[in-house]
Amino acid sequence: MYKIVLLRHGESVWNRDNIFAGWTDVPLSERGVEQAKEAGRVLQENGFAFDLAFVSALQRATDTLEIILKEMGSSDVVIVESSLCLNERNYGALQGVNKKEAVEKFGEDQVQKWRRGYNECPPDGESLADVVERVTPYWQEKIIPAISQGKKVLVVAHGNSLRALVKIIDQLSAEAVESLNIPTGIPLVYEFNDNLQPLKHYYLADDIEVEKAIAKNKIIC
Repeated sequence: MYKIVLLRHGESVWNRDNIFAGWTDVPLSERGVEQAKEAGRVLQENGFAFDLAFVSALQRATDTLEIILKEMGSSDVVIVESSLCLNERNYGALQGVNKKEAVEKFGEDQVQKWRRGYNECPPDGESLADVVERVTPYWQEKIIPAISQGKKVLVVAHGNSLRALVKIIDQLSAEAVESLNIPTGIPLVYEFNDNLQPLKHYYLADDIEVEKAIAKNKIIC
């Protein structure tokens, strides 16, 4: 049996302030730093150790990974590969815009379509379908070979790039992935059989904690 851990970065300052971040490089909030530390502690307490970590090129993800590895005492033993392929969805003209202000300008229905619709593109930005298109070859050419070689893999990325990964792994429909929310800072574990078919997945947190985090993410995603 093989395992992989997916983790959405800790809360960023723009998550906190309800601003579209996308490809804008913003740091973690104080809460985000604590989420990363807690993720490291939880992973260690549950017996996880890693050989290889894949991470996006954005600061909030790379800082989250650095904090986790430091908390686990494994900063010097884990190989880290950074890639733009794992970056958050590019929100184009919405980047840097407060989400409430976006609703006032464009209307709630339109903003919701841009945020959750599979094929909907914000002005000058990417759709989730575009993110799936760039994440798929990275999964096939980088991550899958590492898992098949028996490496213990951690992926630290973003709400939408991880939604794309989950869609690929679980072969979700476009409709199913539209309602998928992944909370910040809570490790999501996938287990695979010898043929690298997913057996099950679960968060390293109790159901109530995950539900609360997802409810918050429906606002800040």
